[in-house]
Amino acid sequence: MHIINIGILAHVDAGKTSLAERILYDTNVIDELGRVDQGNTQMDAMELERKRGITIKASVVSFELHGLKVNLIDTPGHADFIAEVERSLSVLDGVILVVSAVEGVQAQTKILFSVLKKMGLPTILFVNKIDRLGAQSDNTALEWIREKLTPNAFPLCQVEHAGDKKASVVESRFDWAANPDFMERCIELAAAHDERVLEAYVNGEAVTEEQVKAAFGKQVRQANIYPVYFGSAMTGVGVSGLLAGVAQWFPVNEYAEGEPLSGVVFKLEKEPSGEKIAYVRLFSGSLSMREQVKLQRKNGEGEFEARTCKIKKLHALMNGKAVPASKVTAGDLGKVWGLEDVRIGDVVGERSHLIKHFSFAVPRMETRIETVEPSKDHLLYKALIGLSEEDPLIQVMKDDVHQELYIRIFGEVQKEVIEEALKEQYDLEVRFSETRTVCLEKPAGTGQALEIIAEGDNPFYATVGFKVEPGLPGSGVAYALEVELGSLPLAFHKAIEETVHQTLKQGLSGWEVTDIVVTLTHTGYFSPVSAAGDFRKLVPLVLMEALAQAGTHVYEPIQAFELTVPAAMMSKAIYKLSAIQAVVHETAMHNGMCLITGNISVAATESFKRSLHAFTQGEGFMLVEPAGFVRMHGDVPTRVRTDYNPLNRNEYLLHILRAY
Repeated sequence: MHIINIGILAHVDAGKTSLAERILYDTNVIDELGRVDQGNTQMDAMELERKRGITIKASVVSFELHGLKVNLIDTPGHADFIAEVERSLSVLDGVILVVSAVEGVQAQTKILFSVLKKMGLPTILFVNKIDRLGAQSDNTALEWIREKLTPNAFPLCQVEHAGDKKASVVESRFDWAANPDFMERCIELAAAHDERVLEAYVNGEAVTEEQVKAAFGKQVRQANIYPVYFGSAMTGVGVSGLLAGVAQWFPVNEYAEGEPLSGVVFKLEKEPSGEKIAYVRLFSGSLSMREQVKLQRKNGEGEFEARTCKIKKLHALMNGKAVPASKVTAGDLGKVWGLEDVRIGDVVGERSHLIKHFSFAVPRMETRIETVEPSKDHLLYKALIGLSEEDPLIQVMKDDVHQELYIRIFGEVQKEVIEEALKEQYDLEVRFSETRTVCLEKPAGTGQALEIIAEGDNPFYATVGFKVEPGLPGSGVAYALEVELGSLPLAFHKAIEETVHQTLKQGLSGWEVTDIVVTLTHTGYFSPVSAAGDFRKLVPLVLMEALAQAGTHVYEPIQAFELTVPAAMMSKAIYKLSAIQAVVHETAMHNGMCLITGNISVAATESFKRSLHAFTQGEGFMLVEPAGFVRMHGDVPTRVRTDYNPLNRNEYLLHILRAY
């Protein structure tokens, strides 16, 4: 059976959940329709959950459609999680983007469409709520879409009685005799992207219906043309036509014997026992029960590391259920047990050009998190680690000195998501401190320091000397030796290098130090008295003394932005950007809208996004992506240290020697 993997995206309240519910009902996966306002839908928010009737507890539900197997994959759609959206979309063959016939193309719709267009993902537009009071005509809705999303949107049905409960749709057909004007428009649009059709069209040659269909379908699959359907998820009007379009226009996957196994883990779940269940999208080859498979992942140096795991249990998705299977083939999705220490983004089998790169953006904001009931503090860390294993966007840090927990996040909305997840899954109520931007430090100059065994007030059986100096931009931490590798036992060398990297997690202002070259200049030990622990405890003192001599500059993260506002709002937008010290690079006008590009600090992004909706009357939207760091001047932000502070020798030795 041929397979299609699809997702549904929409602005909040455009009808994503209602449409998914209707599709499951119309394809006989569920027996009864739920309602979002009554909280009894099978699909709720961004998760497929157990609610009633048949159980759907995975993030994927499967149904049959016109002889095809369709996997509907839940995809997050919030603008704060563009990195997560791109990761989820990378396992899809096509997307249904829902637009409300009442509210029209909204800010988040524009953002989502921009991502889909950038990824070249085939997209069908579904204009929902045609039966609601205030719904615009199909011509008006199409004008919105062509003006605000793409001029290559093409309607495949017409609406009658828009804005009335009796609203209905009349489907257009590829029928030359019955609708020559429709065919003419199809030919014009297809010819813009197909040289053969264009040549025939220009030369006045006859173009058959089959040629037009084939050219049109090819351009949809290449994301050059976007079919538009109209309907109502609540009444079901137009949904059958939409589903026919899914089967007709989206690319299908076929299984070929003998191809090497190549897949990717796109979601994780946990059983009550703690065992991980990996959701794998297979691009080629197959997975079988009790098979030994290779699992690959990039390490910190960007190199792939591989290990072998044995599949203990395998489920396929069939008609709303996950059922035991002996084999899952290419193009399909499987639930896999037995992949130890598996993470989202791991490659199963061989790497392939079919697997799109999973780019996990690094969160550049952090906040302290604590339980409302102090008696449950000990449960919070374990709960956060559990959440972070299922969601790579959550990063957890523990301050053992002050007994505090921090999480790195992308925005304020993520706080709400984490708060709700902790309450629902772990019965923990939490509160957060004010969010702050995560900065970096880089050495300003060169510094050196040396501690010699049995000299001065060095209490450790070790000699260590370091030189620190600025490294190349983007080089991270470079570690070098000016001593012979054999001057110390290998375990001591390893202890020194590991401690250097750990110590540089906090610089003079408390931020991680990067773009630095650390050179080990002196070593010494007493045999058999010296131990690796002596070096681990001495290194922070010497390294931070050298860093203090060199000095550091603090750098704040910035983002490249693309801001789209109505042309009349351009001056106001640029003024507001200047007020927060954003740098504007270029402006360009197109169809009454102004595109402004430049750089903005992460710290200023959230508040600017919040103000954008108001001063553009909902017409403006902004896309951002990481663009590096810029040096800060004047009073720079500092971060409280989470160690015993080797910058204060007496305090550090007091704690270390007591523990020692």
